[in-house]
Amino acid sequence: MKTSNVLVLILVLLYINASTEWPTHTVCKEDNLEIHYKSCDPQQDFAFSIDRCSDITTHTFNIRAAMVLRHSIKELYVKTDLIINGKTVLTYSETLCEPGHSKLIFCGKKKGEHLYYEGPVTLGIKEIPQGDYTISAKLTNEDHVTVACADFTVKNYLEY
Repeated sequence: MKTSNVLVLILVLLYINASTEWPTHTVCKEDNLEIHYKSCDPQQDFAFSIDRCSDITTHTFNIRAAMVLRHSIKELYVKTDLIINGKTVLTYSETLCEPGHSKLIFCGKKKGEHLYYEGPVTLGIKEIPQGDYTISAKLTNEDHVTVACADFTVKNYLEY
């Protein structure tokens, strides 16, 4: 009996190591709006959720996000790309954390610390564009090391 348990454990570990991608997670799926994400960091997945898809179209909505930091955050930069049919059509970059000026409560966290945020987010958009597209987001620190990375797939067929 113990030999079979060890064999199962070895097979599970081999499967995990052989996997080259993280699973796709569903953020929300309501009516004609679906949002999914997949971590594009080969070394780490993370948790992200919102209460309802319909909340996104309001000015401010609540999210929950969690991960364990593999790298410290003294400075943090975000780069976001809007990708339609495999082509980047819009790029946005912003500094989120820097010495003396931090926009986020987790700026200054150290490697190994648990990062958890639950609260409001404001995107500054009044509606989600219709269509089927990808939003790629990458957070890097002062050493240009990836802190978190995800590709969000948005399918919106709602008419406003």
